Amino acid sequence: MGIYLVGIDSRDWLDGEVLGAVAVALDAELERRGWEGFTAPEPGGPGAGVSFEEKMNRPIDSFADLCRKQAGGPDALLDWDLLIPVEFDGALVLPVPSDHDDTTTVRSAHRALDAARRLADGMALPPGIPRTSGNLDIVNWFDGPAVGEAVGTYPGPWSGDLDAAFYTAVYLRAAEHSLRRECPIAYS
Repeated sequence: MGIYLVGIDSRDWLDGEVLGAVAVALDAELERRGWEGFTAPEPGGPGAGVSFEEKMNRPIDSFADLCRKQAGGPDALLDWDLLIPVEFDGALVLPVPSDHDDTTTVRSAHRALDAARRLADGMALPPGIPRTSGNLDIVNWFDGPAVGEAVGTYPGPWSGDLDAAFYTAVYLRAAEHSLRRECPIAYS
């Protein structure tokens, strides 16, 4: 068990027991603002980059501290329940319960990507971290021998705090995936 960050396709987006109430509330909020409604993509076939699933299995404290020190604060990366590929500033707060609150906070993948890129640049993440993530690819990279090889080959700030580097990579790849596949990203 644990908390996962996952890409959402149309099966779960429209499922009344999974995210259907969030989808309806989000469309209503987008329409209220004069924007188009949102449609999650159809499930993809096999292949790299079609799905996204990462287990949030490391301590997050040092990453949260890093986010707090960043211009704009931690909101774009830490204060959301749902990330969507729609460009807007701030948060949309939906009157639908999330797993952790009485409401669902929605943020733009564009803003999350900007914030994650700034962190990734500051940490000088190595190039070997998987660019597309299927099933736990980033977790496996950080938990496997590749991370040790990268520390020796690409020393830098990232190697001094592997937990913060892990979360930076996960949120960077989640935002990239959301924009590439035009899909929501949610905690599960």
